[in-house]
Amino acid sequence: MDNNTIYEKELAFQADRRKACVEFVRIISDLWYDKSIELVLFRNQLIDRNVSDIINLHEYAVAFVEKPINIFDSVEIARAIEDLDLPPSRIDIGKLTYEYHLEDNKYNDAKAFVIDKLKDAKDTSEIKPKDVVLYGFGRIGRLLAREMMSKIGKGQQLRLRAIVTRDKNDAVLLEKRASLLRYDSVHGDFEGSVAADVENQALIINGTTVHVITANGPEDIDYTQYGINDALVIDNTGAFTTEEALKRHLTSKGVEKVLLTAPGKGVPNIVYGVNHEDYNPDEVIIYSAASCTTNAITPVLKAVEDTLGVVKGHIETIHAYTNDQNLVDNMHKKYRRGRSAALNMVITETGAGSAVAKALPSLAGKLTSNAIRVPVPNGSLVVLNLEVGKTTTREEVDAIMKKYALEGDLVEQIKYSMNNELVSSDIVGTSQPSIYDSNATLVSNDGKNVVLYVWYDNEYGYSHQVIRLAKYIAKVRRYTYY
Repeated sequence: MDNNTIYEKELAFQADRRKACVEFVRIISDLWYDKSIELVLFRNQLIDRNVSDIINLHEYAVAFVEKPINIFDSVEIARAIEDLDLPPSRIDIGKLTYEYHLEDNKYNDAKAFVIDKLKDAKDTSEIKPKDVVLYGFGRIGRLLAREMMSKIGKGQQLRLRAIVTRDKNDAVLLEKRASLLRYDSVHGDFEGSVAADVENQALIINGTTVHVITANGPEDIDYTQYGINDALVIDNTGAFTTEEALKRHLTSKGVEKVLLTAPGKGVPNIVYGVNHEDYNPDEVIIYSAASCTTNAITPVLKAVEDTLGVVKGHIETIHAYTNDQNLVDNMHKKYRRGRSAALNMVITETGAGSAVAKALPSLAGKLTSNAIRVPVPNGSLVVLNLEVGKTTTREEVDAIMKKYALEGDLVEQIKYSMNNELVSSDIVGTSQPSIYDSNATLVSNDGKNVVLYVWYDNEYGYSHQVIRLAKYIAKVRRYTYY
């Protein structure tokens, strides 16, 4: 076969593959907007993706599971899902396709396979949508707003109804808030519409009204005046971190539950996927989503603890700079943080070591921790230096982490990276809070010490953990197949 013939065949294949991607995108959109069924590919979001994104995600899938998963398989499975009468759900089509390859001799066709695999899908019609109030509108608050409004679908889960700020929102300030939601130097433009409605003191996001309420404290607000009832307040201010302070939200008329996006004192600190089921949302009213770092390291530590056992260890966090640091040298209540964040690596303290024990009590007293703030605006890294209870090898550690990323209770939390060129900017926009860098793992010659490198988008990945926890608290979690 000559080179021109090979080239023409390659072109034809690429055309067929792109056509299949277009069909795949159509099915994804129809399922989401018509049936509230969300498809993901090994936990990677597929809604609003373009053809190139779909191709790249499939190439990752092939490398991840080491099976010839392709877009044609995905379309076949997606069509089968489309033909079924399923309840609102979240389905990992990557996992389904992977399993179809493993069991292809057991079923007559893809539809029979999908029917069998999803036979336990339960009717979720009893789920009642939950009103949500964002108390504070900083980095995390705006990312939460983006995610909730872009994934609202038919509004059957979380409904963002209001944002609370301290400053009075005149025309200028309201437009500034709209602009901060539209544009982001780290995460790019919001893929939707945002308009300031000065007359009604609201933001119109993707055509939906979100009230912007000015208040000096929670006690000043009656949410029912805005048609908001039994709301979940997500506190992003960092000002209220104790049970006593967070209870102030419950004095607001129209509030049922509270979720803090920071470590809390006197309230359950939750890493979703690890210890959320320890607390019944019918009994607990106030929750903390812990910190971004705690959410990054706890899933990986659980995987190691469950399989190898952790004797002791040290956690070193290399963290992007944050708003509480100074751009240039200036006064600061904490040592070193007053020095320019954009020019220095800054050693500072972190409570990550002790915070892990709140989710994994078996690790209490076993871990020390410290942190270094570095001159990047987002994208962080944790180095876990652990002495383990069982002798191991690098190959075994990688196999453990791949298994936890592929199946079980932590598939939403752990992403397995095979990229040997991985750097911090590559992980920006990753929805999993823990990205295991398989190419960086070290194991001592005696097999008793391991060094693991775990990346995390300290804004985006954490925000997704907050939303996962919010859905659990609000009892609007749909049927999932992972």
